[in-house]
Amino acid sequence: MKLLRNLRKISTFQIPERGHYKLLDNKDIDFFSSILPSHSILTKDLDAYNTDWLRFHKGNSSIVLKPKTTEEVKSILEYCNKEKIAIVPQGGNTGQVIGSVPIYDEVILSLQNMNRILKIDSSQGVVWTEAGVILEYLNSFCEEHGWIVPLDLASKGSCFIGGNVATCAGGVRYIRYGSLHGNVLGLEAVLPTGEILSDLKGLRKDNTGYDYKQLFIGSEGTLGVITKIALLLAPKPISQQVAMISCKSYENVLQLLKDAKQGIGEILSAFEMMDSYIYSLLLKHTPRTRNPFTADSEFYVLIETSGSNKDHDIEKLQAYLENGLKNNVITDAVLALDQEQANNFWRIREGTATATKSEGYVFKYDLSLSIAKMYDLVRKTRERVGSLGYTVGYGHVGDGNLHLVVSTNEKEKAHRILEPWIYEQIQELKGSVSAEHGIGLLKASKLKYTKSKVMIENMKLMKNIFDPNGIMNPYKVLNNSN
Repeated sequence: MKLLRNLRKISTFQIPERGHYKLLDNKDIDFFSSILPSHSILTKDLDAYNTDWLRFHKGNSSIVLKPKTTEEVKSILEYCNKEKIAIVPQGGNTGQVIGSVPIYDEVILSLQNMNRILKIDSSQGVVWTEAGVILEYLNSFCEEHGWIVPLDLASKGSCFIGGNVATCAGGVRYIRYGSLHGNVLGLEAVLPTGEILSDLKGLRKDNTGYDYKQLFIGSEGTLGVITKIALLLAPKPISQQVAMISCKSYENVLQLLKDAKQGIGEILSAFEMMDSYIYSLLLKHTPRTRNPFTADSEFYVLIETSGSNKDHDIEKLQAYLENGLKNNVITDAVLALDQEQANNFWRIREGTATATKSEGYVFKYDLSLSIAKMYDLVRKTRERVGSLGYTVGYGHVGDGNLHLVVSTNEKEKAHRILEPWIYEQIQELKGSVSAEHGIGLLKASKLKYTKSKVMIENMKLMKNIFDPNGIMNPYKVLNNSN
């Protein structure tokens, strides 16, 4: 475990000692071979499964199991629970908090083979799907029936819907469609004991006691394995309009958001803020992008509307933009005239990960705050970091989600300056250390800055009820889950 010791010295996260889990032996391999075909058991070339999306950590698992049915998942979990073998459920492995890879040698349970869309009810807009379906493919399927998935992520071409639910992914259209907590109508999950909790009726209303599915949404694979989902869909928009706006101050951004909610709220589907620091990086490092503005500004907003009447939507959006210009809230605005221009606007916004990484090592904070206080934290951080790094702020301001990023070539110095200071600021501002990315291992030791001691103790109690042997995704969320 020399690699892990080195990681402890240089990493910005804490790796707990290995739990008292069984090491795999031939008997275990023989059991897995008795329930899965040989092509569903991988023992070679496992780097892609062991390494997290941001390459912060590489585990040492020697086996990947790829069940195709709920019954196969049940058999695997039941056996591993009896033998006290640790398991990591894995979807598309696109998470950003080291939540879907092994920390040591845990068995990787991949949902790749559970990739069937089961059925769709086109009359009410509900789809039933297995957990291993890629988000983009699921959305394309639903579009053919006049509906869309109420979730849009930059990783949509790789992420699995099961992983989206397990992490309660947010995305750029949260302001329109809300959380997966409201859009997941039911799910099927396998507990480590082998018990199957299944409620796939797909009902909008079911007021019959505890709503157990809510515990699994956002649980990050620590309670069980989500295998199937009943998901409420949104009508496919007939008209989508996109505009880019420049303005002088963050106060202007807040006024624009208020005006958008009050004036075009029924068609508003995205409201994304970028400060001038990230905007300049995006133009510098994102291929095939063009700056729609001739003059620089302090803040930029991408706004999108989705509706059913193109003429009506364009008229309302134009009136909104004209009103902002008239009241000196907007410095300049460009309404996309065609899909190519709209795609250019979205490329600018979605190039943030590449742009910030191009400037050095990245400290990225996915924070939830009162929107009135969001940019104050960016300013304070920029002042604290000074010339040690490049500090930028952007995000889904419509729902209070700030992405605060510091790019630096002085990793150790920046780490000492930023942490735990940044989390202490969040605690003082009554915010959250994770708005949409989850906790995983990366933020497990930071949970205390958002959750009270009583809350964390009760989370441990729930974990112990569902997973008494602590085999499900150990070291994540509750870093002493064993």
